[in-house]
Amino acid sequence: MKYTTLLVLGCLNLGNIGFSQQIQNYDDFSASKIVISSNITVTEKVALEMLIEEVEKRTMIELPVSLEWPGSSIPVIAIGTESSYNNGPFNQVNSGSSDSAADGFTIKVINKVRNAPTIFILGNDARGTLFGVGYFLRKISMYPGKILVPGDLSIDTHPQVALRGHQLGYRPKTNAYDGFTEDMWEQYIRDLVIFGTNAVELMPPFTDDASTSPMFPLPQMEMMIRMDKILEKYDLDVWIWYPQMYGDYTKAENVEKSLEDNRLIFSQLPKIDAIFVCGGDPGNLKPKLLFTQLEKETRLLHQFHPNAEMWVSPQGFDGEEMDEFLKLLKEEPEWLTGVVHGPQISMDINEMRKVVPAKYPIRQYPDITHSLDSQYPVPNWDFAFAATENRECINPRPLNETDIFRADSMDSKCGFITYSEGVNDDVNKFIWSGLGWNPDTNPMEILQDYSRYFIGPDYTNDFARGILNLEQNWNGPLLGNNLVYTNLSMFQSMEKRALPDVSLNWRFQQALFRAYYDAYIRSRLINETQLEDEAMNILRRASELGTLLAMEQSKDILNKAVIYPVAENWKQRIFELAEALFQSIHMQLSVQKYYAISIRRGAHLDLIRYPLNDRVWLEDQFKRITQLEQERDRLSEIEKITEWKNPGPGGFYDDLGDMGNQPHLVPGLSYKDDPAFYHSPFAGFALSTREWGPIPLNGLNLRVSWGRYMQTLFGHPLEMNYSNLDKTAQYEVKVTYINTTPIRLIADENMIVHDYKRREGAIGPVSFDIPQEATRDGDLTLSWNMESGRGGTGRGCQIGEVWVIKKQD
Repeated sequence: MKYTTLLVLGCLNLGNIGFSQQIQNYDDFSASKIVISSNITVTEKVALEMLIEEVEKRTMIELPVSLEWPGSSIPVIAIGTESSYNNGPFNQVNSGSSDSAADGFTIKVINKVRNAPTIFILGNDARGTLFGVGYFLRKISMYPGKILVPGDLSIDTHPQVALRGHQLGYRPKTNAYDGFTEDMWEQYIRDLVIFGTNAVELMPPFTDDASTSPMFPLPQMEMMIRMDKILEKYDLDVWIWYPQMYGDYTKAENVEKSLEDNRLIFSQLPKIDAIFVCGGDPGNLKPKLLFTQLEKETRLLHQFHPNAEMWVSPQGFDGEEMDEFLKLLKEEPEWLTGVVHGPQISMDINEMRKVVPAKYPIRQYPDITHSLDSQYPVPNWDFAFAATENRECINPRPLNETDIFRADSMDSKCGFITYSEGVNDDVNKFIWSGLGWNPDTNPMEILQDYSRYFIGPDYTNDFARGILNLEQNWNGPLLGNNLVYTNLSMFQSMEKRALPDVSLNWRFQQALFRAYYDAYIRSRLINETQLEDEAMNILRRASELGTLLAMEQSKDILNKAVIYPVAENWKQRIFELAEALFQSIHMQLSVQKYYAISIRRGAHLDLIRYPLNDRVWLEDQFKRITQLEQERDRLSEIEKITEWKNPGPGGFYDDLGDMGNQPHLVPGLSYKDDPAFYHSPFAGFALSTREWGPIPLNGLNLRVSWGRYMQTLFGHPLEMNYSNLDKTAQYEVKVTYINTTPIRLIADENMIVHDYKRREGAIGPVSFDIPQEATRDGDLTLSWNMESGRGGTGRGCQIGEVWVIKKQD
């Protein structure tokens, strides 16, 4: 039966289907049968199993399977490969496939040959059948008792990126994976397959991680073997991320220990297609030593898996090591298959392609899981979010990830396996898989498929729009972002009408958690910003009130944030959803309560009270100032606090981590052109100590203006421009350096203000005279950089505040 109007759909009590679906024509396949070929392959059987089980979960319909065609009045779903289609029951209709590319498939709905509709899902190869079934599942609308297929569902497609994978590491460091059972792993891997993933990267038991986890349902080696068998079942490529972990490889005993560990893994896994060894983080072998070891490892690998490949990355290499690495590549060792580009590499993938011999393909290893201190940090992120949600939070970034994917030339890479440390990046995985199939795909289409398939057809557009809005919550200063509250209201509307199958769905719970968390943090930020403003107004009256009373009253005002907290109902819902996520997907949002390995590893329940103003820093200052005996000395110190940002007449002040107060910063390239910030400044964050902070910095409680800063990578300069200066005046620069990496400051390209200088002692402003020659024309450029070629993360040029002060006669 054909359904063409919203009226008919309403009579069927199918719910509030999204607008784009309301206007489509649907064929009813609720009473359909599956027809298969008699010579179906093992992978095609898996595709058949996947279709039957996933449909039954959502509709309670168990589709029957037959080798024979039923009567013409019964709808048919015909599944097979092109070769099986051209024989036996499939030869009734010409598929018209345009090519035979690997992993490709054709889907056609035929309504002319039989009285009932017939849909053909035909793979170019067996794995193509698997992906064809996945495409079918995510495009149809499934309700209890109903299977509705869009009447215009027709596609002839193959992936444009050959390698489309994700790293799934069963280890304590992740925020959920270590709690996965074998069944959970199979479901998650199947979910990825449905969206076109064709590779998964596993991890061995011995890495830089803890050796065990209270969340483990099975020992690591046993789970690795079972995961490998699941991947073999779904005909996916199996990669292993395999760092060199045995210390000094100049010692023969360490070399042998490492090879014995390799033998243990290689001999027990039934399927290995490739090994990826990172140059550093962890491992950190010099290139020559690394290549020597990998040649031995490759010979051992081929004893058990003759066709397996060996890949390597220069991760973390300094300038000399990178030169040595490239020199070794030019010798074109036969044992090496390709090179991996990922975090902590001093050139982008397009630059790497120019210097790596053409013989070696380059695979991407993009970090999709971390939001700061990472390869692709969130741009324009407010300090309040960075401090509370931190490095490994629930981070759907569909538009950012699309920009990241498209920033590199398609000619520079053969594919990708993303760097993931849990389910916090779940949406991002599906964005990458979708773009890997077709880089021109609109990310909204991927989100609609995600929402329709995982949450339900009634949520196709609403949930997809909600995910986009979660990303926009993070865009720019939080104080002025009213979308945060609007977005929560939209999610609350979905929450109110959610039936148990939706409210218990972990993907729905994740998005709901983020919507509540973002809104709660904004409510706190508004309140604490206002309280600090009131406290500062009291301090400005210290000469009138007396310093001790002024500080006491200011402290009382600031402490209202603790005594009279805001939005407690939202906070309560956040904790309820955290518990729900622990139960549903074993997500670990707290160290003590849910066994997260550290606060930075997704435990943002533990940071939910982190101060969002200077309250803690001010309390420290009040303690120090109170100990001064003379009132005039106390007044002087209080004035330094109230006048902190005042550069004096004719001066300038930039709080570089504050997006609304960095007018002199030279911004660099657009995000689309430089999402890894190789050539542009970007925000970094540090947290205070006490119970809130995972990053102790000299035992200090930091000002907010120190906890957020701008930085550059790999020796690229951080620049600031000033104009309309007094040509006759002498200026000085006062600057707050955050890191202890040696930094040099130059004025107008060639005048050294100070040579490479390391911050000593506690964080705080330091001053330097600017050569008068630099300001004689009324313009000034200040340029900071650290030494290039240092390796590691490339970070280090980190600056919190800059004053340019006109000295008074």
